[in-house]
Amino acid sequence: MSDAELDYEQARDELTAVVAKLEAGGLSLEDSLALWERGEALARLCDRHLAGARERVETALAAVEPEPGEG
Repeated sequence: MSDAELDYEQARDELTAVVAKLEAGGLSLEDSLALWERGEALARLCDRHLAGARERVETALAAVEPEPGEG
């Protein structure tokens, strides 16, 4: 599954697993760097999902809230 196909929960869960592996230690430098890079990519993906959700909420609220000076 590509990153574009991961929903927020899947990306968050994988990021949690990556962090746990890094915290557990015992990995080679190369493996640690690869996991770190994967974690960074997952964190960016989570941020994009959250930004999209925030935009949807703001749009929905703007549609139901009166403009200042109205009402």
